[in-house]
Amino acid sequence: MRAPPKPRPADLARAGAMADPGTGAPVRMTILQGQARASADAAVEMGTVLGSCVATCLYDPRARVGGMNHFLLAEPPEHADRASFDRDYGLFLMELLVNEMLHLGASKARMKGRLYGGANINPDLAPIGSANAAFARDFLRREGIEQVHEDLEGRHARRIQFRPASGLVRCRAVARDAAPTQKPLARPQSAIGTVELF
Repeated sequence: MRAPPKPRPADLARAGAMADPGTGAPVRMTILQGQARASADAAVEMGTVLGSCVATCLYDPRARVGGMNHFLLAEPPEHADRASFDRDYGLFLMELLVNEMLHLGASKARMKGRLYGGANINPDLAPIGSANAAFARDFLRREGIEQVHEDLEGRHARRIQFRPASGLVRCRAVARDAAPTQKPLARPQSAIGTVELF
C-alpha cells in the first residue's frame, strides 16, 4: 500500500501552514474564511477561530483522511447567479471539502462529521450563526454523512484544532474579540479550482 501523499510546500504556504522542520512538531494549517483543506498527513493540524461562521470537520476512519472548511454564510440569496458561487458560502465549501477528501482516497459513505461555531455573538443582529448551524446539519443529513458531534450556536467564539489523519478535535471557548469579524481582504488561493456537485 502506498504512503499517503504529503502536503506540498506551496499548498501549505497558501493554507497558512507553519512548521518547525526536524523537531516533529505538527504542521499547522490555519483555515481562513472561504477555505477548505483536506489531508492524510499525520503531522498536519488544522485550526481556525469561529464566531458566527461554521467549520465542518470531516474524517474517514478507514482511509485516515480528514478535512476542515470555514464558511461565512450558508447559501447565496435566491436572486444570486448560481453559476458563480462565492467561496464564502457553505454550499460551495461543503462540496469542496468532500471533493478534496475523495481526491485523497476517502469514501463519502465512511465520512463522519463534526460541526463547530455558529454563535450568535451580537444579540442585536440577525441570528446568522443559527442559520449557518442549521445549514451544516441539514447538509450532512442530506448527503448521508453521519454527524457524530457538534458544538454550535450560543454566544461565545471558539478555537478549533483538528488532526485530519486521526479525526481528533479540540474545541475551546475564546474571547469574543478573537473571532474574525470580516472576511480577509485578499482571498487566499484555492488548492483545487473546481467543485463537482453531487
